[in-house]
Amino acid sequence: MPYLSLAIWVPIAAGLAVLAIGRDRDAGLARGIALMGALAGFLVTVPLWVHFTHGTSDMQFVERAEWIPRFDIYYLLGVDGLSVLFVLLNSLITLLVVWAGWEVIERRVAQYMAAFLIMSGLVNGAFCALDGMLFYVFFEAMLIPMYLIIGIWGGPNRVYAAIKFFLYTLLGSLLMLVALIYLYNVSETFSIIDWYDVPLSLKTQILLFVAFFLAFAVKVPMWPVHTWLPDAHVEAPTGGSVVLAAITLKLGAYGFFRFILPIVPDASRYLSGFVITLSLIAVVYIGFVAMVQDDMKKLIAYSSISHMGFVTLGFFLFSELGMEGALVQMISHGFVSAAMFLCVGVMYDRMHSRLIADYGGVVNTMPKFAAFMMLFAMANVGLPATSGFVGEFLVILAAVKVNFWLGLLAAITLILGAAYTLWMYKRVIFGTVANASVAGLHDLSRREFWLLATLAALVLWMGVWPKPFIDVMHTSVTDLLQQVAKSKL
Repeated sequence: MPYLSLAIWVPIAAGLAVLAIGRDRDAGLARGIALMGALAGFLVTVPLWVHFTHGTSDMQFVERAEWIPRFDIYYLLGVDGLSVLFVLLNSLITLLVVWAGWEVIERRVAQYMAAFLIMSGLVNGAFCALDGMLFYVFFEAMLIPMYLIIGIWGGPNRVYAAIKFFLYTLLGSLLMLVALIYLYNVSETFSIIDWYDVPLSLKTQILLFVAFFLAFAVKVPMWPVHTWLPDAHVEAPTGGSVVLAAITLKLGAYGFFRFILPIVPDASRYLSGFVITLSLIAVVYIGFVAMVQDDMKKLIAYSSISHMGFVTLGFFLFSELGMEGALVQMISHGFVSAAMFLCVGVMYDRMHSRLIADYGGVVNTMPKFAAFMMLFAMANVGLPATSGFVGEFLVILAAVKVNFWLGLLAAITLILGAAYTLWMYKRVIFGTVANASVAGLHDLSRREFWLLATLAALVLWMGVWPKPFIDVMHTSVTDLLQQVAKSKL
């Protein structure tokens, strides 16, 4: 079975069907088709988990077809332990986002649902592509639905935020295209796996590193090219924020271990200090920035930048602990950030405000919601037995093994994370009800309850028993580190 093609084209076909059949006057039909399409898109990825072979770093479920043979460009797909979990994560989050927007979105419902479905297929394509040009096409194409999601269904400054998001990402991507074309010229192939064995001088590797780094650092985003993310999150609708934080940021980190580390290993080791410095600035400085935010969405957006700093730090420690910790942190962040933005969305749908000062005493009127948000806040902090702890613990452990002070700086984020997350939670949830609007709030609906319960179960599962996730990636991580250790000079 072409499972990877199904993972890509089923949600895209469902999105096109929603556009063709759904109309604003029949929003219920559009919602129904979108939900069935998102469910089908998730179900076709389940065999990737069930039939995945452990103990090998080879690409699995490989599909190959001619596309532009004159330039040796193929429709070439495959996943290994590094990428298969992200296909599953993306398909699951898309299903939750479509479900989350069921009663909330009332304007251009068909177009809204279709944008998420099409984007889901394009993101899966980027995670599965083993041809450089195919990856580039998917990587660029996914900008279009996200641009529309922010620009059409966003807040008052949505057009500014959408254009800023698009321009930042596009600028970095164009440099990546130059790098891809150069690698084709020296290897006469666009196969990413074949590029791993191409000999390159250190000067060439550094130039390629810079080109790839700028493309993927913007996407992560790393400091100082992170300024588009808070604007995009604040203006995006809830579903847009969920996908942006849980999925698209992961594509930037994915580029590090699929392109940068194995293709330019000498440059990666040579410039590791530079990347670790930027990562620590993101972890520490952005944590302080998050503490002074008065908008809940902006606070969680800065929290995402800080947590993704852990990911890039883990990659450039060049150890199994660091790499596996970074990958686990990526999956965990997908669950936790999605849950946090959905929690803000639940309150925004009732109050139409994201400002912390407008709330207070929510636990008195929404006790179930307060319990869920407490769990997700604790996961965001990195409390043991939640998914947020596992990745951060592994990365800090790896950092301490390299240098104690490096580990200490990385661990500061746990203190800062507790400070800004719990302070926000205290001001929003606890205290007396001072606002008449808060006094009239009603607790979670059945749809909202099961949405948050699904994510809560995943956060606890990964926190209590992370072994299934680590087993999937372990052999591929070992193979990647062996590839990074080789010299191409």
